[in-house]
Amino acid sequence: MKLSNRIESMPYSAIRKLTPYANKAKEAGKKVYHLNIGAPDVETPQEFFDAIKNIDMKVLSYAPSPGLPELREGMAKYYQRRDIPMTADDIVVTAGGSEALLFTLLAITDVGDEILTCEPYYTNYYSYFIETSTTVTTFPTVVEDDFHLPSREVIESKITDKTKAILLANPGNPTGAVYTQEEIELIADIAIEHDLWIIAEELYREFIFDGQKFHSFGTIERIQDRLILQDSISKRFSGCGARIGNLACMNKDFIAAANKLATGRLACPTVDMIGAAALYEIDDSYLDQISEIYQERRDVIVEELNKIDGVKCNMAGGAFYTVADLPVDDAEDFCRWLLEEFDVDGETLMMAPAAGFYEHSEDYLSQVRLAYVLNVDALRKAMHILDEGLKAYKAR
Repeated sequence: MKLSNRIESMPYSAIRKLTPYANKAKEAGKKVYHLNIGAPDVETPQEFFDAIKNIDMKVLSYAPSPGLPELREGMAKYYQRRDIPMTADDIVVTAGGSEALLFTLLAITDVGDEILTCEPYYTNYYSYFIETSTTVTTFPTVVEDDFHLPSREVIESKITDKTKAILLANPGNPTGAVYTQEEIELIADIAIEHDLWIIAEELYREFIFDGQKFHSFGTIERIQDRLILQDSISKRFSGCGARIGNLACMNKDFIAAANKLATGRLACPTVDMIGAAALYEIDDSYLDQISEIYQERRDVIVEELNKIDGVKCNMAGGAFYTVADLPVDDAEDFCRWLLEEFDVDGETLMMAPAAGFYEHSEDYLSQVRLAYVLNVDALRKAMHILDEGLKAYKAR
């Protein structure tokens, strides 16, 4: 039986592509340090689990399709504390940030329409471009400029009559780039000039380093009719397994469309939403503490990478990712070799080949994305394995 052309053209996620090799390494008794995926080892707040333990129900029924009212109210208050004027009626709870993007693309694009984003971009976006028969067009950002946005002329040169939206993550994934006020104002001006939606993924808005200030697209009044914010508890509260995200948009037609899509899958998990609602009641000082943890980890991984001969990396300004250029011709082959054939005292390392984050992947075969989601001691061990692995790989 033949599968669809759509699924045949869809690659495996660069983040999990090498998982079978990691599984075999573990079966062989090796410990694998996972820097390939943004799955933090920071403890999920106890409030999440307490809320679930205290559930008093006789029947676990469907929740409302847009999400539990108390969760949407909590999310709205969270935005309002950050000068983002969203109300509960502007929010639709989704099954993670991924469903938020899927709903957005289904609501604003038709077959063959284009989404404009930067290169590199989060690799899993591509899955949803294929699922929705949307075309991705990119403008370049480079490590020498810490992956900040290029000029208006460069961005506008990529806009066509098929372009429907500009999609950006801020801070960036995989780069950790944090956009300035001038940069987000630039995107706002371009979107208005060309009548485009802005899809802003701001999952890491609290994780900003070196005294920088985060600037949200949600604070720009003149784009409130075209801004779609996407969020998740996965990273902010180390709640990846709960699969709770959301859309936030002040355009009533878009929210009506998102609610229509939400009814098709009936509801997000009731139990997970109850736990998530408790997370949005936590004092914001919790997030300040977590940001300090990630800045320390960023400092350590960049320091250790810079000690390795031939390795170059950017000083990520936020999130918990960095892109490193390795002294190898094919980073994917090297990453696979680390898992299949190399270890240091029974331990090895898994990274994400960064070519999968680029539209023009052939130009970036030597890059990897590293997620510094492990504690400082584990990061230092992982970087030692990387250093020794590069020496052994080149000496083969």
